[in-house]
Amino acid sequence: MSQKVLLTAKEVQIILQRLACQLVENHSDFSNTVLIGIQPRGIFLLNRLQEILEKEYQINDLKTGQLDITFYRDDFRRSDKPLEANKTKIDFVVEDKRVVFIDDVLYTGRSIRAALTAIQSFGRPKEIELLSFIDRRFSRHLPIQPDYNGRQVDAINEEKVKVNWKENEGEDIVYLISK
Repeated sequence: MSQKVLLTAKEVQIILQRLACQLVENHSDFSNTVLIGIQPRGIFLLNRLQEILEKEYQINDLKTGQLDITFYRDDFRRSDKPLEANKTKIDFVVEDKRVVFIDDVLYTGRSIRAALTAIQSFGRPKEIELLSFIDRRFSRHLPIQPDYNGRQVDAINEEKVKVNWKENEGEDIVYLISK
């Protein structure tokens, strides 16, 4: 197994800044917008973006949440091991809100399809957008595309993209892993 560095810590930070700026351009004061991280790994990206939006753009009343999609996935019964759900933490209604789903890697699109189903339990959003840090654009099984995209990566099916966040793995770095 070999791994190649796709993004260094400096490049990760530049992309985070750009994504935060794009959110501000499209959502202004965020009064009618909520940011929802897809569990488990979208939470790290959500937290980093929230920090930038609050500190650098003075967005004070930012509504954020965490959505677990484990049992909404179309493949959750295909695993040999028991699934462990993560926590959903959404303490607001999304009715008529602009929702931005946040996830680290957009691969087949199945996680986002599951998130679209899961969010309906919290109301009917006015609109839903997708922000992904890495878009594996040639691996899609469903017609889902990000509205905000950190970096596109052309990886074949046997390759894996691994996003490490300093809060979880000790450093900000993105790898392309080949078998």
